[in-house]
Amino acid sequence: MDIHAGIIAASLLMIVAAVFAARGAIRVMQSARKLSFYSLRRMRNANAWRLFFIALVLFGCAIWLPVFGEPMIYGYFPPTPTPSLTPTITLTPTITLTPTLTVPPTVTLTPAVSNTPTLTLTPFLPIAIEALFNGVVTPNPDALFTPLQFSTEFDGVNPINPKTVFELPIQTMYGGFDYNNLIPGVQWTALWYHNGQLICYETEPWRAEWGTGGIGGRTECANPIGGWKPGEYEVQIFMGYDWKVIGRFIVIGSPDAVSAPTGTPTFTPIPPVATP
Repeated sequence: MDIHAGIIAASLLMIVAAVFAARGAIRVMQSARKLSFYSLRRMRNANAWRLFFIALVLFGCAIWLPVFGEPMIYGYFPPTPTPSLTPTITLTPTITLTPTLTVPPTVTLTPAVSNTPTLTLTPFLPIAIEALFNGVVTPNPDALFTPLQFSTEFDGVNPINPKTVFELPIQTMYGGFDYNNLIPGVQWTALWYHNGQLICYETEPWRAEWGTGGIGGRTECANPIGGWKPGEYEVQIFMGYDWKVIGRFIVIGSPDAVSAPTGTPTFTPIPPVATP
């Protein structure tokens, strides 16, 4: 604590002491009024005035000390100048840039015409299949089919243990589905493809006894052209000319163990089973 701070603290303490002395004097005077003996009242009043005098002295000292006392104290104890710090200059190293070689960009020529053919992924009906139509070709646009489920066994309503990968040998493959919002008489078609080649099909008008909606619909292929071989198979369902659903499965196994079918393959449509 320096001299100035000490003087301010002492002045504040004196003011606090003067306040307490004044309060004490007032209390003594109030207690003296209650005394019935004159001598005691006079003695108490004397003490009260003595406390008032002490309070005035303390107030006076609290005012005099910072105004006149501080310069007087500095006369006996001169303040010591505080040395100022001289900043030191720190040299910042400069970075020397090393020139780098910029390789000129190479121009890649983009051919304006691409020779890669564009594949059309939307299923379509072959013209040979369209020639077999004998039913209505304008289906209900709200006709719905569930995703195809494939199996080598069918219980009359649903495929048994459906899966997407099968192992040779295979006799008959079933594709099961449920349906809704169909119109009797509309031509429906199922196309079976193996590696992009049509191997099996069925097409006929939708029968009234199958109903407009139900479960147990199916398409099947028993004698595909060339027999069952390893590879990827795809089945497409159409109502009229509109493609509705597509399903895929894979056949694995050795083709040597599969005997080619004898005779000309026949394709017999298998009607779906409607809901009772």
